[in-house]
Amino acid sequence: MTTPILQPFPLGAARIHDGSVFARARTELLHLARAYPVDRLLAVFRRNAGLDTRGALPPGNWEDFGHPNEDAWGEHDYPGREHAQTANLLRGHYAGHFLSMLAIAAAGEDDPALRAKVDAFVAGLGEVQAALAATGRYSHYGFLAAYGEWQFSRLEDFAPYGEIWAPYYTCHKIMAGLLDTYELVGNRQALGLAVGMGRWVHGRLSRLDPERRQRMWSLYIAGEFGGMNEAMARLSAAAEEPRFLETAAFFDQDRLLDAGASRTDVLTDMHANQHLPQLIGYVDEYEQTGERRYLDAALGIWDQVVPGRIYAHGGTGESELWGPPETVAGDVGHRNAETCASYNLLKLARRLFAHTRDPRYMAYYERTVLNHILGSRRAVRSDTSPEVTYMFPVHPGALREYDNVGTCCGGTGLENHVKYQDTVFLAAPDGLYANLALDADLDWADAGLHVSQRSGFPLGESVSLRFSGSGDGTERTVHFRVPAWAAGEPELRLNGDRLDAPPAGEYAAVTRAWRDGDELALTTPVSLRAEAAVDDPRQCALFLGATLLLAKSDATTGLAFPLNGRRAFDGSLITGRTGAELLAALGRDGAIELDGIAFEPCWSGEDGRYHMYLRSADAEIAFGGNGTGVPNRQRADGSTFLDELWAPGSFADRAAFLARAADTAARVRAEGLLGRDELATVLAAAAAFDGATGTPRAVDRADIPVVRDPGTVPPAVAIEVLDEPGPSGWYTTAPRIRLRGFDIDGADGDLRLELRLSGGDWAPYTGPVAITEEGVHLVEARVTDAEGCTGAVSRELSVDTAPPVSRAVVKDLGASVEITLHADDGVSGVERIQWEGPGTFWGTFQEAFTRAIDDEPQVIEYAATDRAGNEEPRRRLVIPGKCDRP
Repeated sequence: MTTPILQPFPLGAARIHDGSVFARARTELLHLARAYPVDRLLAVFRRNAGLDTRGALPPGNWEDFGHPNEDAWGEHDYPGREHAQTANLLRGHYAGHFLSMLAIAAAGEDDPALRAKVDAFVAGLGEVQAALAATGRYSHYGFLAAYGEWQFSRLEDFAPYGEIWAPYYTCHKIMAGLLDTYELVGNRQALGLAVGMGRWVHGRLSRLDPERRQRMWSLYIAGEFGGMNEAMARLSAAAEEPRFLETAAFFDQDRLLDAGASRTDVLTDMHANQHLPQLIGYVDEYEQTGERRYLDAALGIWDQVVPGRIYAHGGTGESELWGPPETVAGDVGHRNAETCASYNLLKLARRLFAHTRDPRYMAYYERTVLNHILGSRRAVRSDTSPEVTYMFPVHPGALREYDNVGTCCGGTGLENHVKYQDTVFLAAPDGLYANLALDADLDWADAGLHVSQRSGFPLGESVSLRFSGSGDGTERTVHFRVPAWAAGEPELRLNGDRLDAPPAGEYAAVTRAWRDGDELALTTPVSLRAEAAVDDPRQCALFLGATLLLAKSDATTGLAFPLNGRRAFDGSLITGRTGAELLAALGRDGAIELDGIAFEPCWSGEDGRYHMYLRSADAEIAFGGNGTGVPNRQRADGSTFLDELWAPGSFADRAAFLARAADTAARVRAEGLLGRDELATVLAAAAAFDGATGTPRAVDRADIPVVRDPGTVPPAVAIEVLDEPGPSGWYTTAPRIRLRGFDIDGADGDLRLELRLSGGDWAPYTGPVAITEEGVHLVEARVTDAEGCTGAVSRELSVDTAPPVSRAVVKDLGASVEITLHADDGVSGVERIQWEGPGTFWGTFQEAFTRAIDDEPQVIEYAATDRAGNEEPRRRLVIPGKCDRP
């Protein structure tokens, strides 16, 4: 076995303070945990086992009763896809999550009532498992599900999603709930039920050859198994049954393991949350077996996801699928950032940090738990719904998708908000790691101390650890994280005396025999900063310290915002208010205003449209917010003087800034985009920029950089597109082209402008021109002055304004139909087809699926999306009911 360097404290040892911003979500989920009846969670299990449901209705949505004509079929009496009438085939998964939530809450709160509720839930599942075993219908007495065993046998024959729905995924949620119950509250019946399930799983999979298992796990959604490898490895340790480690290895997906270990990127178009839980399982398998390839695979895949496929709030994926590597702005759609994926990335970050102590895992953890996870919980109370997001989208004018009773993200959302304390502190062989600056308390029993952490996070600039208790006199090291977003020099003090602080992004290590009254305090100045997408420096998100700021606007097209003209040398943004003043305003008013736009914290849990990304656009050359009156003209590729100047992100000192300003100004002058007088104005303003506050400094002539003037420069022409492309880079509405000519050292009125489209004839430019024809177009422009000097530019525009067209092909199989979906798009091409029907969700079509004819008509909705981002309106296919068939 390989033991992680860092270990968690017992859940009850740490507690989030009631004054923390995290307390609101924790309080509401604890309310739901106490209010929701166990009988409702057991209803789908009891109905399937033929037991009395006690009049309880299931939660609903995906967690609802099966079809009235559905039976708890075994593998031998399943009537076949042509005759089986089924519904809600993922049922049982949400109950598994709810059991985990109850166990976490019972342990964290040390609440006898919650413990009693956990015990009642487990006892109910025990009755179900016994009832199923008594039928003699299934392959092993340990089988426990809310449907029959037939889904598992059909998976072994490669049945697609539509006939079955991820049976091992649901199996994992139930097993995870039972294991959490045993590990956290000591319920031994839960362990017994999990052992029975584990033996049943081993029996099913051990009879299959490896090639069959590999193909099963490769199936989209149907083969999704959550973290079954994690569950079996945990069960092996808990039950001291080595055979279950072999079972865990049955779930190894060789392609993913090999790609991760060799750092080969295979993630494009893969279902993110189908594979992230496997990585957590690989860490478990590494710890149980010592085989390094498991850890290497998890480390390698992590680096392919973070940061190159991560949105500003920590989420990943579009329509649940990963896009290309190093692509964020280019993979913005309308269904980004499944909350389940962030739930699993946080679990993985915690595990990898425990083995490596690499601070970047905690930097991701802080970003995501604050902005995506806390922000995923609506600021309301409910007795019935977790009120959490499925997607937390990132497109312009997005809305959070709250509620989610019975969905996968509703299930993980139950757990997310009752365990905020689990990573704030971790135990180390030499002492303690303080990872997150949440207001929290820790009972550090091994040291005989109580630790109180106070910060006002994320609305403060300092955090302190206060120690109380007798202590045991042993020297221990407290590792205190200095966040990577800290602006300026961090200040570390022990009992008021200043200590050397490490750079931002590292851990301070302070060793002593800690005793009653000790205080370790860290001050980390906060600034407003713009964080660019990895693939588009002009798409930026605003952060104030750890807080991602969302622009509040009902607009559904991108918002432009002047960013580069207000940067300080360190890359932060100058607003006329200090970071502390902005934090105070955010805490007092719930929002801050910048350039007439209100910004709210991503973690607010509010409703309303928002913009996570802003388009950096400065009309005027400015330094520190002080304009020069000189236009910030665009090149053919859309870049400007300020874009090029700030491409490095920050400057070490004034000399570096002025050198780049001079070089950039010289290039832009030579390109005809700065006049002689404008060049002098820009260089003088750059020299006067103080680099920090925005207040111009006094300069004399010797301070101003000298640039050799190239003399007469030819006229220049800019091709301006008056409409924004989609995130894909394609224009989904007809773009309008405007030409602007510049004779920087002459008279603009004497210029002659001409335009040519896609190799056609040159034509005089008289006004904006719309490109209405779809395709990839070469736009060329030229300008001629009175002396006959010319300048020319060109740029390529991709236009696709029409969505793809999809169609359904239905094959009558008698008692069922087989449905195949097709789509055509002759311009950008088809990206995906999505569909849903009764008892399924809006998923990506992969292969033909069947639907049994029901008593009532069934409606299948489907739609295609092209690579440009156009999505057709949903189409409807009605499958007639039995009475309506010819």
